Order: sequence, then structure tokens, then C-alpha cells
Amino acid sequence: MFPKGFLWGAASASYQIEGGWDEDGKGWSVWDEFTHTAGHIKNGDTGDVACDSYHRLEEDVALIKAMGLDAYRFSVSWPRIRPDGTGSVNAKGLAYYDALVDMLLKEGITPFMTLFHWDLPLVLEEKGGWLKRETAEAFASFAGLMAKHFDGRVKNYFTLNEPQCVVGLGYKDGIHAPGKRYDTAQCALCMHNMLLAHGMAVKTIRENSASPVTVGLASTGKLCYPEEDTPQGRAAAKAATFVIDEDKWTFSHNWFLDPAILGHYPENAPEALAAFAKSVPAADFDIIKQPIDILGVNVYNGNGVDEQGEYVRRYEGFPRTSLKWPVTPEVIHHGILTLYDRYRLPVYITENGQGCNDRIYLDGCVHDLDRIDFLTRYLTALQQAMEEGADVRGYFHWSLTDNFEWNAGYEDRFGLVYMDYPNMRRILKDSAKWYAAYSKENTEK
Repeated sequence: MFPKGFLWGAASASYQIEGGWDEDGKGWSVWDEFTHTAGHIKNGDTGDVACDSYHRLEEDVALIKAMGLDAYRFSVSWPRIRPDGTGSVNAKGLAYYDALVDMLLKEGITPFMTLFHWDLPLVLEEKGGWLKRETAEAFASFAGLMAKHFDGRVKNYFTLNEPQCVVGLGYKDGIHAPGKRYDTAQCALCMHNMLLAHGMAVKTIRENSASPVTVGLASTGKLCYPEEDTPQGRAAAKAATFVIDEDKWTFSHNWFLDPAILGHYPENAPEALAAFAKSVPAADFDIIKQPIDILGVNVYNGNGVDEQGEYVRRYEGFPRTSLKWPVTPEVIHHGILTLYDRYRLPVYITENGQGCNDRIYLDGCVHDLDRIDFLTRYLTALQQAMEEGADVRGYFHWSLTDNFEWNAGYEDRFGLVYMDYPNMRRILKDSAKWYAAYSKENTEK
């Protein structure tokens, strides 16, 4: 059983669901520009309409209510509120989030607001984006604005979502917005400025909140689990989790979380990163390391390792999702224990779920048994982590609805709610009904 007070929720991101991409004074984001450039997104898809949530707030909140969920994690579109990234506020954009928060509170659903889920104002990118410290300062100002405006209504904030993906996929590999291919030093600088943005934002959120707030960030990265669950295997998996792979260094929890929580870069960094770390003024860590209350972890899969910490090759036919991600429930057991042991902060699972090839069956329903199987396995493993001492406070399924899945477009579906895109009809999948029942039956009263 999950403990009394454990929060059950679902998550989404502004660009992936809202649509209304150029309405009511909204500015362009890097994703607006990226998706409107041919060749970037599968099938030429864009987020121009997405799930049309900009016009369908009542429907989406009603879906959360229908599932009996405790909380909703959503992100706000920075360029919808501040079209140029700084300066004047777009009142209509802010009013959209006012309506969302007020609807959630009316229905007894706790809002968790993510302030940055990748849709950087294009104006700021054109000035250098995350290569510039000024972008961090602009974000801190935005965070303060949001905290002051929603004071007393929103009490839970995540500053950044997956900075590892922003830098690794957007600035290193170029397959996400803004589509850059920077070298290691430039990418390290981008990550550093995102760390500064986080620290500055934590400070401005607290300064602009008269009511108590809970502040954290949502991280992702490599997590390892022991192929054989022995003490030696566990120790090897824990150590392997924090090895920074030179070619995939951006996809590391510790390269971001060590500075944010412990106040320094990891000591085991590859040469180019170690050189960058030594160049950082000590005063920057005073800004970066702000006290936070919670740690959000986005976890989908992991790497099995042997007792020497070497990756174990997956067998032919290993279970995979529609995006060909491996299904490894062990990772949420061992990985969460590993992160909790290192950082000692209460954890929220801020994203977890499976992409599927869902469809409407002849009976008009969406039968997604594979997602139910996935969730059963992962939630069972999460309980194991908690029984062994991990302080986990809540779970947000990714995602509430099917949505625009970044460079993969619309073909893969992660939602508890099926999106019938031609008419925007929403259908609760079997997994949504299962999740509603599971969360009630498996939580102490």
C-alpha cells in the first residue's frame, strides 16, 4: 500500500497540449520556429493545434476530476505570458493560467506548476539562448512574476523540466529545438546557465511568495539497476549510475543535481567537462545551490549492469514500447533508491509512462492492456523502493492526454486519455479507469 497522503496525478507540458500557438498575443517559442522548419519533425507535424487545450480547459480538468486524481502537473508557456521573454506581460496569456488554476482548485485538485518545459521565447534564443547568462536572469524574473501572481493559489513549483534534454537534444544533437550542434564547452555553458536560472528562480519564487511554497526541479538521466539483485550488484549499479559517459554526458542526473543540491560539479567528469568546472567562479555556486524542498524524477527506463558495473546486453525480443524504449521496471526500484541516497530529498515521480500504438476499437473504447501492464510493474517496483526507505511523496503519470511528442510528432501516444485528433474528442482509455481504481485501492486511508 502507498501511504496516506501520497499524491496521485498526471502531467502535461504547454507546447505539447495547448495549441493556440499564435493567439491572443502569444510570442513565438523555439519550438514554434523549429516545427515550422521542414525536416525537423516526423510527418511535418507541429504543435500549432496539439490537443487544443487552450480552448478546452473545462474538458481537460473534468477528465482529471473523473479519474479522481489528487494533483495535476502542468507547465506554463513563457512566451504566452511574456512574448519577448522580458518586459511587459500579456494579460490574455496570464488569464489562461488563471482559469486553469482556479478550475483545479475548485475541483479539489492540487496544481503543480512547472515554469520551464522547453518552450523558450524565440526572442531570447535569437540573442544567444542558454549560452547567455541574461537568459537565466530573464527566467528568474519570469519565475518571480508567476510566484507573485499565483501566491496562495499555487504552492508547488518545479523550476526546470529535464535540462539534460534541453542541452543534449536541443544544443548538442540538434534533434530538438533550437536545433543547434554546439561543442562540449558551449553545451557545458548552456547547462551552467540553466543551473543559474534554477538557483535564481528558487530565490525569486521564495521572495515573491507570502504563502509557504514547495520548490524543486524535474531531472532525468541515466539510471542503472543490478542484473542480479545482490549487495555487490546493487553497489555496482549505484556506482554506474553516476559514471559520466563522455559521449552522453548531458544525460546525467549528477552533472545537474550535484551543483544544484550539493554545490559543486561531479569530480569524476571527463577531461573537457572537468576543465569547464574548474573555470566556474565559486560565487556561481552560491547562486546555484539554493535550498529546495523536493526532487522531481522523470524515469522511463534504465540500464542493467553486472557486478562489475558493465552494461548487460539486452536479449533479442526484449520488451519495448512503441518508441522502442526498453521496459525495465527494476529502474524505478533501484534508481529511485540511488538518487534518494545521494540527495536525501523527498521525491516525486514527475513523469513515468509508456508510449503505445493505441486505437479506438470497434466497441468505441481504447483497450491499452500493455500500458496497464507497464504501470502495474513500475508501481510495484516503486513500492519496493519506498519499503526500502526512499521518501516518495507522489506519482505523476506521463501523460494526461496523448499529445505532440516532440520530434516524433503525433504517432506515439502516452496519454491516459485518447485524443481523436480529427475532432479533438477525448476518450478515457482502459488505463485511465484502471489508474483511477488502483490509486484508490492501493493508498492507505
